[in-house]
Amino acid sequence: MPRTEPREPRSALAIPKSTLGVGIVGVSPVRGWAATAHIPALRAQPSYEIRALSAHNAESARAAGDLFGVSAVFSDHDQLVTRPDIDVVAVTVKVPHHRELVSAALAAGKAVYCEWPLGRDLDDARAMATLAAEQGVRTVVGLQARQAPAIEFVQQLLRDGYVGEVLSTTIVGLSIPGDVVGQPNAYMLDKANGANLLTVPFGHSLDILNYVLGEFADLSALLDVRRPLITIEETGEQIVKTAADQVAVIGTLTSGATASIHIREAVAGGTGFLWEINGTEGTLRITADAALPEIFPMRVAGAQGRNEPAELAVPTPLTEKWPTLTSLEGAPAFNVGRVYAAFAADIANGTHTVQDFADAVRRHEVIAAIETSAASGKRVKV
Repeated sequence: MPRTEPREPRSALAIPKSTLGVGIVGVSPVRGWAATAHIPALRAQPSYEIRALSAHNAESARAAGDLFGVSAVFSDHDQLVTRPDIDVVAVTVKVPHHRELVSAALAAGKAVYCEWPLGRDLDDARAMATLAAEQGVRTVVGLQARQAPAIEFVQQLLRDGYVGEVLSTTIVGLSIPGDVVGQPNAYMLDKANGANLLTVPFGHSLDILNYVLGEFADLSALLDVRRPLITIEETGEQIVKTAADQVAVIGTLTSGATASIHIREAVAGGTGFLWEINGTEGTLRITADAALPEIFPMRVAGAQGRNEPAELAVPTPLTEKWPTLTSLEGAPAFNVGRVYAAFAADIANGTHTVQDFADAVRRHEVIAAIETSAASGKRVKV
């Protein structure tokens, strides 16, 4: 789908504010991404104030409010998104509920930060992006690996010609252990729910490859389920998994470079995350502990000519780009905080640097092409 240029924002964010009020939908007092990443990220910077929380029931909402010191708590998300003191709604619930909650916030004229994947499928994502464009409000999607200092450093090295012309690139990655899953994540075993190895570990890895090196022109894909029965950790019950645990893609980027990605599940061992960019003059090697580059810190190594890759230190101006966030470095909240910081800067300066729903649609389009190729056994245009 071609990128739709939004109208001038009609929400309160049309006028820059010194402090943006945030309402978080999907806060648990005992677990979850909101508590792990969004709340620490927002609390670390003066541009934001958490003004309201919602949870799936009144008891959880009260407990979350007590734990995080927020007095406005709701079990009905409509009460949160319509509050006049809320400028940005962060949607941190499970993927099947994204469309309903995001649509409500957009209809209320609020800016929205929605976690990735944006929707269960391409149709969901397109519907939300279209509504955001119609409403003329700003959006953010949680593909925060783009904001990692290592990724900014790699972009800088490529601009400076460190590897010369990019000839090929390869990502190999390992997702979380695949034989046992905790009950809260059991829904990820059902392909129809839209949160699985293809959309999450593979999706985040795919995004930084395309963000740095450009889009796929065409690709061939293989999706397979090698371990169809998974044990629920808390109960010992075995349930059938329909989501792929092996995703392998090879294709050609619009630049002409050859690209391949293989993300898989395993129990132990193996390469957590390895991304090589090979060029006419040198090589870059980006590594992390797992194929979740949005969460795990990435390390950069490089070599020119026939030398062996050696570690390259990410420059301090990149790691300390947002000084209030330095205490979060290495934590899951770090890159999320960098997204929020860049978003606040965009609002203040009238710029558009942060990944939005149109970017999410593009990534969903590539994932849909992967599914089409795997189902047909044919190479497809992207």
